[in-house]
Amino acid sequence: MYAGYMTLLPVLIELQATHDYLRTIERDLTALPPDLAALHSQIKAQDKRLGELERGITEGTAQVGKLTKELELAKRLEEHARKHLKTVDQKVKYAAAIREVDERERQRHGLERPLKELEARLVAAAKEQTEIKARRIDAQTQFDELHQVFMSEHENQVTARGVLGKKRKMLESQMTPAEVTRFGRLLSQRMGRAVVKVEGGICTGCRVRLRSPFLLQLQEAKGPLGCESCQRIVYIA
Repeated sequence: MYAGYMTLLPVLIELQATHDYLRTIERDLTALPPDLAALHSQIKAQDKRLGELERGITEGTAQVGKLTKELELAKRLEEHARKHLKTVDQKVKYAAAIREVDERERQRHGLERPLKELEARLVAAAKEQTEIKARRIDAQTQFDELHQVFMSEHENQVTARGVLGKKRKMLESQMTPAEVTRFGRLLSQRMGRAVVKVEGGICTGCRVRLRSPFLLQLQEAKGPLGCESCQRIVYIA
């Protein structure tokens, strides 16, 4: 292999090992005990409901504004119709004016009822929102207290996570941006395993036997090569 790749290969292998350790630590630190897990689920459910209420209140407030304007217009038209009725003295025109007043009154009633119901729903939603916010504060306080105890019980892992995080940045600083991007993409696409060995001609990532020409190419590679099957970066130990 070429000197440049010989320098990069240990970095890739060490970076993969660092990610493996970090993944194990994160799994342990996120495996919350039942009481914490229950509080976490409760907080997530409360946040979801608060989001629904916020959207509903925003949409409802806009609808109230629209209905209020329509109701104000309907009232003015009804008032105008009633004033006009008082000025009519012919029988035919009087009957038409009466129908106009009735129609305007129906329009007003047709707006007043849904507006009143919507305003009542908004009041109820605001009340529920206030109650949920209060419960969420209590739940978050309990969670933070218990989580602090949980993290103190895993102090060694928390410390190790910080050390490994710095090591990961140091290793990535020895790679080009394109190499870091490729590594990160493989991590996300290949279940956290971006760099794997080739043992006995087999990729240990996907368990596929590699072709002889590819193995020869791997031995003479100028840079990282991807498995022909799973595209993970492969190397011969």
